[in-house]
Amino acid sequence: MKKILQSLLVLSSLTGWANEAPWVADARSVASSIPPKLLQVLTDEIGKGGPESAIEVCKEKAPQMAKAASEQSGWSIRRVSLRNRNPKAVPDSWERNALEEFDRRAAAGENLSKLDKGEIVSEGDKKEYRYMKALPVQQICIACHGPVDTLKPEVISKLQAAYPADKGTGYSIGQIRGAMTIRKAL
Repeated sequence: MKKILQSLLVLSSLTGWANEAPWVADARSVASSIPPKLLQVLTDEIGKGGPESAIEVCKEKAPQMAKAASEQSGWSIRRVSLRNRNPKAVPDSWERNALEEFDRRAAAGENLSKLDKGEIVSEGDKKEYRYMKALPVQQICIACHGPVDTLKPEVISKLQAAYPADKGTGYSIGQIRGAMTIRKAL
């Protein structure tokens, strides 16, 4: 039975059926559940204290939300970026390849909301489900992630204090800021 399942997984990845695997649907659902909640928290915080107050949300509350979702779902969840702001958001090699692929697909005109990737990854004797969903830059993101010359001085000051090695600026709407990345051991 195990050999049949492995053969089906190989066949599905060769024929494009990999995204139809039940675990991919679960991963897609989990990865899609966090960004709307984070956007709402950011919107509320910006309404109270301006964009500079949103920096603390991304730094503190977003990881807390990912941790809570991880505990609830059984998936390990985090955000990564090729131009990370948070030093903990550096992608591993699989994530880096997926992010670079998202950038190529976006440049080719693919719908940004559809940019995702899921596969079973083997490393040594360990296997795990890996899934990533792109996080496109939206209007709300520009106040802290846009071109530096357009950022408010208060935002720049707070970013420099919170993230001295920040690489997360210079974005425009429609670019890929990063991705939700989730994994689960097989």
